[in-house]
Amino acid sequence: MNAKLSLLEKIRDGSFALLTDEQIVKKLRLGKKEAPVVRDMLHALCREGELLCDARFRYGTAEQFGALRGTVSGNERGFGFFIPEDNTLPDLFLPHRSLKGALHGDTVLAIPVNGGRMGDEGEVLAILARGKREIVGTFFPDHKGGYLRPDEKKFSVDVYIPVGKTKNCKKGAKAIAKIVAYGERSVRGEILEVLGESGDFFVEETALIRAHGLREEFPEAVVKEAERQARRNPEENADERIDLRDELIITVDGEDTRDIDDGISVRKENGKYFLGVHIADVSHYVPRGGVIDEEAFQRGTSVYFPDRVLPMLPTALSNDICSLNENVPRLTLSCFMTIDGQGKVLNKKVAPTIIKSRHRTTYTEITKIYEGDAETCKKYPDLIEFMQIASELTKILKEARDRRGGVALDVKEAKILYSDGKISIPDYERTLSHEMIEQFMVLANESVATLMTEREMPFVYRIHERPSPEKALDFKEFLTEAGVTAKFDPDSVTPAEYQALLDSLRNSPIYPLVNRVMLRSMMKAVYSPENVGHFGLASECYCHFTSPIRRYPDLCIHRIIKDALVDPEKTKRTYKNVVQEASVRSSACEKNAAEAERDVDALYIVAFMQDKIGEEYEAVISGVTSFGIFAELKNTVVGFIPLETLPDDGYEFLDTRYLLLGTRNSFRLGEAIRVRVTGVDWGARRVQFAFLEKM
Repeated sequence: MNAKLSLLEKIRDGSFALLTDEQIVKKLRLGKKEAPVVRDMLHALCREGELLCDARFRYGTAEQFGALRGTVSGNERGFGFFIPEDNTLPDLFLPHRSLKGALHGDTVLAIPVNGGRMGDEGEVLAILARGKREIVGTFFPDHKGGYLRPDEKKFSVDVYIPVGKTKNCKKGAKAIAKIVAYGERSVRGEILEVLGESGDFFVEETALIRAHGLREEFPEAVVKEAERQARRNPEENADERIDLRDELIITVDGEDTRDIDDGISVRKENGKYFLGVHIADVSHYVPRGGVIDEEAFQRGTSVYFPDRVLPMLPTALSNDICSLNENVPRLTLSCFMTIDGQGKVLNKKVAPTIIKSRHRTTYTEITKIYEGDAETCKKYPDLIEFMQIASELTKILKEARDRRGGVALDVKEAKILYSDGKISIPDYERTLSHEMIEQFMVLANESVATLMTEREMPFVYRIHERPSPEKALDFKEFLTEAGVTAKFDPDSVTPAEYQALLDSLRNSPIYPLVNRVMLRSMMKAVYSPENVGHFGLASECYCHFTSPIRRYPDLCIHRIIKDALVDPEKTKRTYKNVVQEASVRSSACEKNAAEAERDVDALYIVAFMQDKIGEEYEAVISGVTSFGIFAELKNTVVGFIPLETLPDDGYEFLDTRYLLLGTRNSFRLGEAIRVRVTGVDWGARRVQFAFLEKM
């Protein structure tokens, strides 16, 4: 064994673990002349990934340091946060000195250290993989070539572009750079594409889409295969499916829906309700492992913007043969449920079917039928009784879920419309038809997941874990300070306890605040091959079954369901490892898509509000920080009010109480206020408000 391997073995077996080079030299009883040789060997072992070295120049293995694997979330001011892969662990604050050259998006090994601020402090020990290969930003030339200032503020360093690699990019232009080298203090790249002039609305939108690495075009082979599949006759194998073409099945969607993947049927006999949820059988046209499937796996989800959609599947599938269009035969996978008057599912089954949707309706039309609108009822006479039964069942299911303790948070989603060059953002509205479709889809998702769990099939579950004890304790302490008695145990809080708390405060002025803080205390829903239940829905078993046109997990479990109906044992062998990969990839794609949609929505909101400067609105405080407050309008538009514009000279930020406390004034999450629009910040994609008064 050579000297370097011998040294490595001594560290691995613990003899020299977590010692400095000087301490190791001393233990080896070597002189000053031999010390540089030992130091060189230690440096080489670190470069080779065998050892790690911390800020105190101690050497050891990842296990000896207790190193955690995770990613870096950067900050424009140069520090960052370490986000562990194990989401049960808290994030770590990373001062600039502790980043060791790591940047936003990098996968690293890190350790917690003592003396932290802003929560526990951490230190990066090793960079395992760089998170960015391409960067979108604004180009600025200089005598050496120039540099690209990233639009992603969390990526806190400029990318140096040498002469000859600028593609004649002009000052202030938006461009994409490929990163060719990471240094200790700098990043070097070359311009790949010039997008256009900064400030141009659609250039800015394209830049955001590119920054998130979204796939805009389909490879030619994928398009051709999709077109070939779309030419198949849906009725060619109709005899192998349950034939529902004569059943009254309808689809209910928004007016601007671009793909239709779910239909419903409902009837009532002898006090029992028979609900059918019929979902496009995308798996029939997208075989596992084919070129369309590979592309769909990489995309993970469709991504929706006000002016366009980046679909998971080519339009020949998503808008044509897989879309449940009106009065044409379509292949579906149907979940049939028999439900009693208390909302209990008495029987359930899932089977391949063929349907012919009778009507393509909208949420607005369905609500009007329920409300007895004469004109709409005349248009859809066969849906009057249908809607009476459907509304009865909706109420029953909602009451049953309330009894189980599902957490019904009041969460608003922005609705940004773009048509003929105009942007509109209507006030948030939730109607009976939205509730109906949600209840029916949730029940189908639960029923399908339960069926596959009972058959012990590998599966992709949609899980929502219980709030961590730390976050639940913070929430309980917040409630106590707000004068609300909370009896739940932070270590074992149940959804029923959360819902009971909301119900007890429903008519209280503090309700909006508690609703928002409760939301912040809860975990994020993700995909997983392990079923741990869905806390928010108070569901023991849940999945995403109802949108295979736009979500890969749904497509994956459709295959599992169909295969399990034919050969259960083979299905178990085939999908044992597939579900893990699909869960991880789908969760990552979902998170990235949500961030991209949020960023682009912010751009549209700024454009929408730029001619509203000077107008006044009622708002609710939706965020409290040490540097100001955020306020949300009824149409979900959020604006920022800087700290220095608020009355009073000094404020104390009490983060666990979501409160800015001044000498004469205070601002708390959930409070109603009146604001004036004072401006828009295109760079930050932020609307600026001025505080006028409390409501």
